[in-house]
Amino acid sequence: MTLAACLWVLPMTAKADVTLTFGTYAADKPTETVRKYRPFLSFLAERMSEELGEPVIIKMKIAKEYEAGIEQLANGVVDFARFGPASYVHVVNKNSDVQMVAMESKKGGKRFKGVIVVHADSDIQSLEQLRGHSFAFGNELSTIGRYLAQAELLDAGVGSGDLQDFSYLGRHDLVGEAVGAGRFSAGALKESTYKKLVAKGVPIRVLATFDNVTKPWLAGADVPPNIVAAMRRVMLSSENEDIVQQIAKNGFLEGSDSDYDLVRSAMEKSQLF
Repeated sequence: MTLAACLWVLPMTAKADVTLTFGTYAADKPTETVRKYRPFLSFLAERMSEELGEPVIIKMKIAKEYEAGIEQLANGVVDFARFGPASYVHVVNKNSDVQMVAMESKKGGKRFKGVIVVHADSDIQSLEQLRGHSFAFGNELSTIGRYLAQAELLDAGVGSGDLQDFSYLGRHDLVGEAVGAGRFSAGALKESTYKKLVAKGVPIRVLATFDNVTKPWLAGADVPPNIVAAMRRVMLSSENEDIVQQIAKNGFLEGSDSDYDLVRSAMEKSQLF
């Protein structure tokens, strides 16, 4: 079932010449997702209105699950979206005409870290030592929470048959909390969520880190080129805006399909898990 939140992020006008629906999925709590995006979408609508010379209104639709969010963009239910790298690979496989708008920048680059964590008091010091233990993954379509983590485990000689147990918990925060509570020996989550959980007192520590690619912003196949171009111009020129930094701390970069080859390789490898 899809959780939809439709937000008018600009005051309604008598007639909106351009109405767009932004879609994403809740990798963390849905209420937190809405709070996070609302200011940026308002900013984007205002700047796009200036670029296009006509009013732009942006609504928001949140999918509860990754797969629903992917289907929404592939089928044109939403006009543009912010996805994780693995979801980008999946949506392009479903609709090759999906358009790249931009990629988020991480200190001027396109890579950041995922982490595999254990309890703060755990005796485990290496991935190889996870044999015979339990592991918490995120969503089954998550880049960090599944594909990259499973590729890392396989590189360490640990497959699903070597684990005592493993489960997909859906969200990064749930993974970290489950490891901190001792329900799993280890788990995979994004580094930013790990830092937030530690700050809250969740007793976990990093066992291993691995590279991930920054998030792409995508437009549906049927979004007109002038709309996509205006969105791209706004995003690429907005790195110093405080509102933008709440979403993409270092702004945006031009992106291409080949930037996600790292993730494609991990997704292929994870089939052996």
